[in-house]
Amino acid sequence: MLIIPVKDGENIDRALKRYKRKFDRTKTMKKLRTNKQFTKPSILKRDQKIKATYLQRRRTAEEQA
Repeated sequence: MLIIPVKDGENIDRALKRYKRKFDRTKTMKKLRTNKQFTKPSILKRDQKIKATYLQRRRTAEEQA
C-alpha cells in the first residue's frame, strides 16, 4: 500500500502527482499484467536469452564502430 503524506496547505494536484510518480516507480501495473496469465519458466528463460544476445550484439557493434 502506498502512503503519501499530504502537508497542510498543499495543493491536492501536487499530492496526486507524487502518488502517480510513486505508483509508476513501484511497477505495480507491470506486476499485475504479468500475473494475469501464467508463463512457463522455459519461455521466460528463452526470452531472457534472446534479450541477452540482443544486448551483446549491440555492445559489440558499438565497440567496433
